[in-house]
Amino acid sequence: MSLNLAVFISGRGSNMLSILKACEDPDFPARMSLVVSNRPDAAGLNTAQSNGISTETIDHKAYDTREAFEEEISARLKNYDIDLIVLAGFMRIFTDSFVEKWPRRIINIHPSLLPDYKGTHTHKRAIEDGKSEGGCTVHYVIPELDSGPIIAQKRVPILPGDTPDTLADRVLVQEHILYPEAIRLVAESLA
Repeated sequence: MSLNLAVFISGRGSNMLSILKACEDPDFPARMSLVVSNRPDAAGLNTAQSNGISTETIDHKAYDTREAFEEEISARLKNYDIDLIVLAGFMRIFTDSFVEKWPRRIINIHPSLLPDYKGTHTHKRAIEDGKSEGGCTVHYVIPELDSGPIIAQKRVPILPGDTPDTLADRVLVQEHILYPEAIRLVAESLA
């Protein structure tokens, strides 16, 4: 089965680019059909467009409520035959009702070894707690933040002298490897 992906971004889209590169392999079980951003200035939009990927910009600031913002997302997604929403640095939290419309059809990458360090400042918290390793997790999105079933993880050692930034840089390298692997696992589970 080849999954039709909508990749959601808010910034430069480095994970989006790693997924796009994976999709260039004819044996990869997914194709990127759409990139959605809530920020009109997201650099990843230019990357997607220059690679021939359709883009939609839905500026969350233009909507009075999260529900109105999500209604617009749903309306735009109807123009594409999307199998899986892939959150790749999308800095908005969906309402329960939006998530429930897409059961096991939204995945996210999180910069920690869930269930540890849900939310933000994951690297800082792991270092302060004296952890020996950090990492990243791809998981299904459910209404509870960063709590959905885990699809795959990669571990990264926390080195003496690490700062949140140095750890984040090393984790990001693993995110770029992990996200395409996780998409393949999702596709295989649906085949």
